[in-house]
Amino acid sequence: MRVERRFTTAGRSAYAELEFRAATSEIRNPDGSVVFRAENLMVPSSWSQVAADILAQKYFRKAGVPKALKKVEEETVPSWLWRSVPDEAALAKLPEGERTGGETDSREVFDRLAGTWTYWGWKGGYFTTEEDASAFHDELRYMLATQRCAPNSPQWFNTGLHWAYGIDGPGQGHYYVDYITGELTRSASAYEHPQPHACFIQSVEDDLVNENGIMDLWVREARLFKYGSGTGSNFSRLRGEGEKLSGGGRSSGLMSFLKIGDRAAGAIKSGGTTRRAAKMVVVDADHPDIEQYINWKVREEQKVAALVAGSKACSKHLSAIMKACINCEGEGEDCFDPMKNPALKREIRAAKKASVPENYIRRVIQFARQGYTSIDFPVLDTDWDSEAYLTVSGQNSNNSVRVTTSSCARSRPTATGT
Repeated sequence: MRVERRFTTAGRSAYAELEFRAATSEIRNPDGSVVFRAENLMVPSSWSQVAADILAQKYFRKAGVPKALKKVEEETVPSWLWRSVPDEAALAKLPEGERTGGETDSREVFDRLAGTWTYWGWKGGYFTTEEDASAFHDELRYMLATQRCAPNSPQWFNTGLHWAYGIDGPGQGHYYVDYITGELTRSASAYEHPQPHACFIQSVEDDLVNENGIMDLWVREARLFKYGSGTGSNFSRLRGEGEKLSGGGRSSGLMSFLKIGDRAAGAIKSGGTTRRAAKMVVVDADHPDIEQYINWKVREEQKVAALVAGSKACSKHLSAIMKACINCEGEGEDCFDPMKNPALKREIRAAKKASVPENYIRRVIQFARQGYTSIDFPVLDTDWDSEAYLTVSGQNSNNSVRVTTSSCARSRPTATGT
């Protein structure tokens, strides 16, 4: 493969014509508290703050990057393309807590991506000459820095960690095709052959625990989510609620399993500290549980509305009941008896009218009797990352309905001849 230079010059840095600036990136909670903050991050001057934030918060490797590296010599690879590993001798001279860190310069990311792609291309015999490999390497680094090209998220997360820093770990159940033998091979390493692909389509059988069954799918999905990829499946093979099982029982239905998968995806997220899991769910229009499936997210949104409104009502009325107890001028137990405390009677009546549960009303009165002067009832909100949305299901998947030929045929109106 021949590669011509368009943006760079042989013998000069790929970044020679570019300016870089120090940037600060932070994430705040709705209440203003800081979740993440990083300063003095080097990014191209042409980049917007949004681009700098995405790189800093999502794509920078946050930990495990050795502060001292050394090259691994390979006779068949040009020296400028040798991969790196931790320099243990140099690291031993540093305090233990300062031996590793994270990426803070965008050029580190550009270098590990383009360097790894070039390394793979060289090992696979793709380049006609070393100059073609060098041009490929420089041009890609320049294009990444100027946003002329960008890979998908799993590439940013995973590619180059082994080549650039010697970061590795035990195999995670991934497979790759050996470029020499052409054979599908189980990887013994987590990052030498990383998971750089964005999306996977996986099948699932109507089986609980065997290979390619329902629970096996959650394991395979977790493997993909962990490294930042997305996955999608058509779940139409799962039997509907109440259908017979071979053991004599009845199926709990499609929705019970979709809720398990949704909860698992929410726990794992995608890339660990990176983003929500990218999960696609498809169900055929002629599935017995299709109406429940279609209404799933609608019902969950209604639950969030109920949780938010209910928490506000409970907080308001229970606080009023507590205040009626402690501001009472009666004697002894009279303050806690609605028959002898008119203010308490009025607030209890208002709380019941607002559907505040009876047991909570009694509990607040008991707290007041024990000497408490206030009650902290959590008030939920509709922020997409709030506890209200974390409580309900269906928040981690993109749901679609597949209109099949058979369902179209059944729904087609019959000609009457009129």
